[in-house]
Amino acid sequence: MKILLLHPGAMGASIGAALVGNGHDVAWVSAKRSEATRDRANQAGLVAVATLEDALDADVVISVCPPGAAVDVGRSVSERGFTGIYVDGNAVSPATACKVEHLFGEQYVDGGIVGPPAWRPGTTRFYLSGYSAERVASLFGNTLVDVRVVDGGPGAASALKMCYAAYAKGSIALVLGVRALAESNGVSTALLAEWDVSQPGLVRRSESGATATSLKAWRFVGEMHEIAATFRAADLPCGFHEAAAELYGRMATFKDTPGGADVDTVLRAIQKRD
Repeated sequence: MKILLLHPGAMGASIGAALVGNGHDVAWVSAKRSEATRDRANQAGLVAVATLEDALDADVVISVCPPGAAVDVGRSVSERGFTGIYVDGNAVSPATACKVEHLFGEQYVDGGIVGPPAWRPGTTRFYLSGYSAERVASLFGNTLVDVRVVDGGPGAASALKMCYAAYAKGSIALVLGVRALAESNGVSTALLAEWDVSQPGLVRRSESGATATSLKAWRFVGEMHEIAATFRAADLPCGFHEAAAELYGRMATFKDTPGGADVDTVLRAIQKRD
């Protein structure tokens, strides 16, 4: 099939590569994209198309972008008269997914990706829900992307993604926030010693988590707001993930730090001491 991928970031490029490996023609829009994006797209075997208008002869469009851009990206496609299947693979709340669904009707497929970019087997699940979910799932057969269809119609895949990320990414924000709090109160050494006794592995997790998330924190800000909105819509307290969004916002400057920032640097940023 002819597929358009918007846009090949670290995750999107791996999704595109899986489709190319299955014999599909996968295009991407190169206008106003960085050299890093171009390199990722080339390595994944994607075909550059100059403009969105030129690329919308596709059968399927797959959107993998920061959550704050999900609706705008969907609107840019729908306004140009696209009539194929539109897959929104972004980390958004069910309410945001509903906004995108309204743009495409029964041609909309809701998606949520769990795990790292799909370069190794058994690491990455792409959850789908909606009227054409099974058809989209068939595109990925025997690839490194493990696609699973979720019952419940449009919004179900996004709800699952929000629940998963609420813990997986929210817990790292909590641990780093606690370490910053201990630093601020002068009890960091004592806390880490206590963790070694009662929470084995947590010190190392906080250190590796600080470095890993420092590179991606800028993207997690919007995701935490989407998770908070999901809690709010269920009449559940949402303040924790709003706070997590602020914590990640204080780490956003590390986006281009080679190898990521170490835990001490991250804690200083969270405390606003640099």
